[in-house]
This record gives sequence, C-alpha cells and structure tokens, in this order.
Amino acid sequence: MKPNKADNAPEVIIRRVTWVGLGVNLFLSAVKFIAGWMGSSQALLADAVHSLSDSITDIAVIVGSYFWSEPPDRCHPHGHRRIETLVTLAIGVMILSAGIGIGWHAIQTIHEQGSTRPGWLALAASALSLVIKEILFRWTDTVGKKIKSPALAANAWHHRLDAVSSIPVFLAVGGTLLFPSLRFLDHIGALVVAVFILQASFKILWPGIEELMEKGASRQALVEIERLVTEEPEVIQIHQVRTRYLGSRLRLDFHLVVDGGLTIKQGHDIAERVKQKLLREISDLEDAIVHIEPHDQAL
Repeated sequence: MKPNKADNAPEVIIRRVTWVGLGVNLFLSAVKFIAGWMGSSQALLADAVHSLSDSITDIAVIVGSYFWSEPPDRCHPHGHRRIETLVTLAIGVMILSAGIGIGWHAIQTIHEQGSTRPGWLALAASALSLVIKEILFRWTDTVGKKIKSPALAANAWHHRLDAVSSIPVFLAVGGTLLFPSLRFLDHIGALVVAVFILQASFKILWPGIEELMEKGASRQALVEIERLVTEEPEVIQIHQVRTRYLGSRLRLDFHLVVDGGLTIKQGHDIAERVKQKLLREISDLEDAIVHIEPHDQAL
C-alpha cells in the first residue's frame, strides 16, 4: 500500500512529533514526582512541576497546528500562517519567563542550605530525565528544521530547556549525597542554567519579532531568486523584488522585464514558467506573483 501524502503533510508531522513529546513530558513528570517524594528531594519535585508545565507548550503547538494549516478564506486571503508565529512567540515568552523565574529564585535562595538529604532514587530520576529530554530535543529539532517549522523548533528548545534544567538538579542531588555541606551548588547551577535559558528564549523570540516587522528573505535567498529567474532566455531583467514570511512559508512578488513585442499570452506563459520553476527550486516558497513589464517601459 502506498503511503498517504496527507500523512507526510508538515502539520501532521508536527502533531505526531508533539504528541510524542507530550507523552514523554507527562511520563517524566510522574517519575519525578514519585522519585522526588520517595527520595526526599525538593529540587526534583520542583523539576517535576517544570516538566508538567512543558505540556502546556505541547498542547499549544498541537492545537495551533489545526488553525495555521487552514486554507485561505475571505477574511484571511493570505492564509493563517501568522498563528504559527504567535505560537512560536508564546513558547518563547514561556521560556523567557521560566529563565527569569529560575534565575531570580536562585539569587534569592543562594544562601539557603536546606534540611533534607535526597536519596539515590532522586539522582537516578534526574539522570533519566536529562537523557530522555536531550534525545527528545535532538529528534524534535531535526524534524522541525527538516519541515521548516519555527513552532516545532521552538518546542524542541523547550525540551532542551528541561534537559538543561535537570543538570543542576542532578549535580545538587549527587553533590548532597557525596558532600552534604555543598548544597549551595544547586543555586549556583540554577543561575547558570537561567542564563542559557534566556539565551535560548532570545533565539526563539527574535525571528518571530522580525517576521511581525515584515522582514524579508536573506540576501543569499534574493541572489538565488535572481539567478533562477535570469537563467530563462526570454527574461531581460528582474527588479522590484519583495518578499515576506508568513509563518515558515515565503511569499514573493517581482517585476519581470521581457521583450515588449511579445503577445500577452507569450508574456503570461513566461511568467508562469518562471513561477513554477521558483516553486520547484525554493523549498519554503509558498507563492509568487509575477508582474510582466515590456522592456521599453521598464524603469
């Protein structure tokens, strides 16, 4: 049986990957709660709450993908791709908030020593969380880059955040087991992790902000577009190139200068051929509008 093309649609892949992430987050939350309670680790219990909060972004991506994949309609002639951008920004804000919260709490409690000594079960649970979440990050990030989904890539960084945040928990639990007097390392580690979290949130938020500010394609992409167009023998010149991103998809319009003696149909055929070539060669291009200009009137 041949695979259904719908099963390989970007939105279907996004939901499939995110459902796996949601299941893993719920599983790890349960493991950390149980191990934190049985192993007397407040740090692991806090990490369990953090893993549970990751489920919010998973649900946001799953629900959002049903909306941004809707076709254009009368009120939204360019489609609904901006919803993907909004979901990406929402994930970035959540990560930013988590980084600020973790850093602020670490600064406030850096002189606290605590009164309980966690057990080996807590150490094993934190190590398990670190390994599983790092694997989940790498898989999700790879798929997100392959299908060019900023929302999935952002959610991948949320998995990395959870993996990184497990490091100070692991060090704190291990350090406390080996050297009970070194519990302050938990707060120092949390502060270092907060810096990495803030850096990750910036990498997620800034591209989305640039998109809302209508930033176009890169200079390299524009050079490639011009090369592909001017390869056509009937094309004399290309100018007034304008690009914009809607979510992860690029839209393009430009003026194509051709011989002024061509018929309307000949000009139309050239424009259509150039458009189809661009759609084939540029993977993230969703649509292109081509304006035909006669050479003797081109500016």
